[in-house]
Amino acid sequence: MTFEPEGTASAAPQIEAVAAPKRGNLLDIVLASLEDSKSEDITSIDITGKSAIADHMIVASGRSHRHVGAIADHLLRDLKDAGHGNARVEGLPTCDWVLIDAGDVVVHIFRPEVRGFYNLEKMWAADMTAPTKYSG
Repeated sequence: MTFEPEGTASAAPQIEAVAAPKRGNLLDIVLASLEDSKSEDITSIDITGKSAIADHMIVASGRSHRHVGAIADHLLRDLKDAGHGNARVEGLPTCDWVLIDAGDVVVHIFRPEVRGFYNLEKMWAADMTAPTKYSG
């Protein structure tokens, strides 16, 4: 039993609730993570209304297989820490092209040679208009 001097009240222990991770803007989290990982040639493409798969597509490059894998690992960790931990990943074993589907944002991380071959930016950045009907 402890005694306290008269006139001082014993402070009850403060119990702090552990807050859920703060969910920030998904696009901002992705871009910041790619910048932090020293990704190269980061391109953001707004595909809202062009595709039902996502609202934004991000294309970035890593300098090597190892760098591509490290960028992807760092991005996945940042997404999880921000409360967006349900991202699906393809391509991590080879790290030539890693695809991370975070819902409204899809991220493609390439080695430069592979990125040049597929040239996704050109394909997705072009205005996608409805095909013109030919009436001959």
